[in-house]
Amino acid sequence: MRPRRALLYVPGTSMKMMSKAAGLDLDTVCLDLEDAVALGQKEEARALAAQALAELDFGRTERCVRINEAGSDLARADLAAILPLHPDAIILPKVDSPEALLWADEMLLEAESSHGWTIGGIALIALIETAMGVVRLADIAGATPRLQALAFGAEDLMADVGGKRTPSNREVAYPRSAVALTAAAFGLQALDQVFVAYKDLDGFRAEAEEAAILGYQGKQVIHPAQAQVAQEAFTPSEEEIAHARRVLEAMREAQARGKGVFALEGRMVDGPMIKAAQRILARAGIL
Repeated sequence: MRPRRALLYVPGTSMKMMSKAAGLDLDTVCLDLEDAVALGQKEEARALAAQALAELDFGRTERCVRINEAGSDLARADLAAILPLHPDAIILPKVDSPEALLWADEMLLEAESSHGWTIGGIALIALIETAMGVVRLADIAGATPRLQALAFGAEDLMADVGGKRTPSNREVAYPRSAVALTAAAFGLQALDQVFVAYKDLDGFRAEAEEAAILGYQGKQVIHPAQAQVAQEAFTPSEEEIAHARRVLEAMREAQARGKGVFALEGRMVDGPMIKAAQRILARAGIL
């Protein structure tokens, strides 16, 4: 599974912004046909997003598109416009049931089959941003093998719940953790919420680091400056990498002596700590 340390949303109505995003060398750029596009501009956005997919060189960057709600006429028109250009991934907003993902899976399978593409080659990312989506997390996470990530949407969730957003994030502590836990349980990536104060990079960095502690592998972002910070925040430091290497080397030595638990640098090391070290090296692209 490719890294998605930063997933940058770009309005499908702006070729200038999509062109700039394509050259930023980010993990993922998402051409947005949903929240960033007014109802009267949907058709224009589809045409521009399709043009961007066809003409722009994104390099190593994943080419993702956020469509409108699954099953809607808007979503069908979105997919009809962009699927012939084979995007790398589709983001489904406001996913509150496995049926939403199954609908999208069927649409993608039909496109892959008709074009002779690799079946399952277009990934799905589910946005969890409704109360029902949180309640049905496990059903959603297990809906289809095409699903690769759960992305948490705090702003829409609080609007759905009728709650109030605060800088503390205490009002979303449970669902935010639940998304990370469910993603881990089903072998999926977890992508953290948007930080709307896009000029506050210190605040953004602190929230990204907190998300990494919770088990998130990346963050949704709305500004290129945030994207660079996110990719740093979700990349293991040299110190973390070095320590992980020492843990695995000590593990191999202990196994050679027939020991499952061993001491390293004054601490006992067992299975969970070994797994954590392996995850660090995997995130760094070493394992």
